[in-house]
Amino acid sequence: MRVDQRLIAEMIHPRARVLDVGSGDGALIDYLYRTRACDARGIELNMQDVTHSVAHGLPVIHGDADHDLADYPDQVFDYVVLQRTLQAVERPREVLRQMLRIGRYAIVSFPNFGYWRLRLQLLTTGRMPMTTVWNTPWYVTPNIHPCTIRDFIALCDEEGYVVKKWLAVDEEGSRAPWRRSIRLANLFGEQALFLLRKK
Repeated sequence: MRVDQRLIAEMIHPRARVLDVGSGDGALIDYLYRTRACDARGIELNMQDVTHSVAHGLPVIHGDADHDLADYPDQVFDYVVLQRTLQAVERPREVLRQMLRIGRYAIVSFPNFGYWRLRLQLLTTGRMPMTTVWNTPWYVTPNIHPCTIRDFIALCDEEGYVVKKWLAVDEEGSRAPWRRSIRLANLFGEQALFLLRKK
């Protein structure tokens, strides 16, 4: 699994009810089922990933985070996970609202566009930056709403969400020693993970 998926799994209590939005190949769902005895299921836009997941016995349906979360009843999950998908949805604010309506907690991971290497690449080359996390050219990227850690925290403040836990890490999984400082994490954290709840 990717480093953000391992860290997400650590935030989830055993035997929890989990919806993984943008579940990809189902690696997180499979891990939660096998190691945490979770009732985990997924919703995924890419039909190839859905087919792969279902072929491996994982409960994943084809769906779109921007539109299909509204069909779920209130508070039916303990955790709703959005792994590296926030920047690719059309309406991030509404997706977060739906996640915290249908789940007690939301766990969100995303690449940090404020990361110093991205800033430096843009400054020195004048072109859209690429790293191991931001790894597709601008003309084919699904990322339509890139944000920084500070942007995300500002959105949580505006919406009245409580940040229960947050981490800034690099792609290898080293937790940032500056994790208590939002300003430094925004500069040096390659990706971020947030555990949220409503007030």
